[in-house]
Amino acid sequence: MTGTMLMLTAIFAGLVSAQESTPPFTAAEREAAYTQSIEKRATDILQLLALNDPAKSAKVHAVIVAQYRALRARDEAIDTMLKSLGKEAPGSETNRAAILPVLSRALHDQFIAKLSTDLNAEQVERVKDKMTYNKVKVTYDAYCEILSNLSENEKARILAALKDAREEAMDGGSAAEKSAIFQKYKNQINANLSANGRDVAKATREWEARQPKDDSAPVVTRSPK
Repeated sequence: MTGTMLMLTAIFAGLVSAQESTPPFTAAEREAAYTQSIEKRATDILQLLALNDPAKSAKVHAVIVAQYRALRARDEAIDTMLKSLGKEAPGSETNRAAILPVLSRALHDQFIAKLSTDLNAEQVERVKDKMTYNKVKVTYDAYCEILSNLSENEKARILAALKDAREEAMDGGSAAEKSAIFQKYKNQINANLSANGRDVAKATREWEARQPKDDSAPVVTRSPK
């Protein structure tokens, strides 16, 4: 065995040994990491709102943190139920998709109602946008740029559909789930545009051909970054 091979073998063995000797995170450590994560999300939203009243700011912060915890508890309840039924059973994902909105509706309505006691309509909109990574604006701007001759009526319908997507995506338990929800609505938008004679796929290809290579460029036929 060459010296290089011996060195690589030693390094690999060391990594395996270190991995095996590292204990898994405890439940308390996982909870602390989760708490830190949602506290940061809430703080970021509060910074965007720039509330001048400390008491109101603290109350809104608590409402946002509580919502993230409620969504996690909902997901854990669904996972537990599906596991008890047999997660590998046919239709488990379909069952989850059916259960999710039922369990989310009350949480969603209560959350908006609580926010609305301390925030005006524009501020509530900002919270919704921040919780969904500003996907409404990013995606709407992409449609307007790629299909530059959209009518005002078409723009209004696109924006309304994306705001419906936002309402549902707010209840998503992960970034991937939120993106999937937006994609579902984008598919509907694209179908409606196609029915009205718009070739969204062709317009997207032509737009992409005009752009410098940039992985962050908006593409309406795929989920935005």
